[in-house]
Amino acid sequence: MADGTKDQPVLNHINQLVQEEEHLYRQSDLTSDAQGRLEQLKVELDQCWDLLRQRRALREFGEDADKAKVRPANIVESYEQ
Repeated sequence: MADGTKDQPVLNHINQLVQEEEHLYRQSDLTSDAQGRLEQLKVELDQCWDLLRQRRALREFGEDADKAKVRPANIVESYEQ
């Protein structure tokens, strides 16, 4: 079945990143390393969400969702929200 079930690995990874992000946000005093990791998590989450949107769009238009690729951070971070 060529539906969103193939997106589960991406969704699982997103959930793992969100859990780590929430763990860091719960800390009262972040070290510079933790702050750096938090920034990395934000970028990686943006990349994952972008990949998921690409996969869904390709599937919607009858294309192979596996053609979607992770875009570089400088690309996804320049998107307007």
